[in-house]
Amino acid sequence: MEVSEDKVAERRTGGEISHLSAAAMSQQLSIDSCYDTLTKAKSQSLDGLKERVYTYMSDNFLQILRNPGVYGRLTAGERELILARRMEGSRLLSVAEINEVYDRVGSRENSRPQSPLSGQPPEDKNHHRIFCFHREKNRWEVLTRMPEEIQTRGSGICTMYNYLFVAGGIKTQGDCAKATDKVFCYNPLTDVWTEIRPLSQPRSQLKLVSMDGYLFAIGGECLFTVERYDPRVDRWSPVAPLPKGSFAVAHEATSCGGDLFVSGGSLFYRLLRYDSRRDEWEECPFNESRRRSTDMVAHRSLIYRFDVNRERGVDVFKYNTVVKVWHGGASFPQDNPLPFRCAVLGDRIYCVNKSRTLQFVVEEDREEFLPEVLPAPAEARGALVPFVLTLHGAA
Repeated sequence: MEVSEDKVAERRTGGEISHLSAAAMSQQLSIDSCYDTLTKAKSQSLDGLKERVYTYMSDNFLQILRNPGVYGRLTAGERELILARRMEGSRLLSVAEINEVYDRVGSRENSRPQSPLSGQPPEDKNHHRIFCFHREKNRWEVLTRMPEEIQTRGSGICTMYNYLFVAGGIKTQGDCAKATDKVFCYNPLTDVWTEIRPLSQPRSQLKLVSMDGYLFAIGGECLFTVERYDPRVDRWSPVAPLPKGSFAVAHEATSCGGDLFVSGGSLFYRLLRYDSRRDEWEECPFNESRRRSTDMVAHRSLIYRFDVNRERGVDVFKYNTVVKVWHGGASFPQDNPLPFRCAVLGDRIYCVNKSRTLQFVVEEDREEFLPEVLPAPAEARGALVPFVLTLHGAA
């Protein structure tokens, strides 16, 4: 008996036949039922229903990934399909409002950052927002608000699989402040925030970096330790700690070519590399700049480090991870520039703070700041952490 999607699909249980439309089946999709529904859609050639199941799996990718009864039974092609579908759409520069721990440049450019775990102002009780920049409209729009439970001061933020993760931070209660181990995840395709497995230990001023399908929580206030999150099993596990004497506070971190790199903050001009295959850290060549970086990001096999120089403006240095050599780069003259944070989108690095967004082009034949300065979110409070999210149907 042939069953089209317009007709009633048959489901046989013992000797009885129950009738369930394909539309009703798609409306009843859940993590537990989606694979059985996919099997029925395949066996009865219900292509529309099959596509809706794939879309549901893509929209809820992390839950599918950690469910071996579903993900483990998909073919390799189906796994690639649902992840690729999740990454389809418009890639938008996005920012999260956070409460900054301290002035990142400070009164002296080379002064060491002070501990934020004492004498903190009260936490802003308003929910922090996520903004997305719509280039054709030349404006920022609010995407979502963070749950009140998220402590943004001193937290680590990054994206993976088109999810946004926020880990750690500083929780204030009256005059007391302490680091938290909470980790939250935002799914832009379903507009849902969830709390996932907490860190193995509370961390503030950590860096959160995604690499090869894992999250890495690196360092933090008075911490050498590093831990890795495996979304397949929803578990944090320790990896090799940072070298002694180099615990990273207010540092920068990025991934490039399957390795992690850490620099800046209390490390100043030092650059550390983590080899995940050997589970070891090593010292890389020093950067010629002796100033504290404002941010560091990776593009192809190069790491770009941005330093704020109050006399000259913004200086760019780049490290070739293949030949292991630093090179001087472009500069952007600016009077008393404010620190910023960076995100890579295509062949541009966007340098974002509350007053402006600079664009640094990283094409093969040129590396330079563009004269066009983009606006910043006019309503934004606190500091801004940029990243890239993919939204379906976004203009």
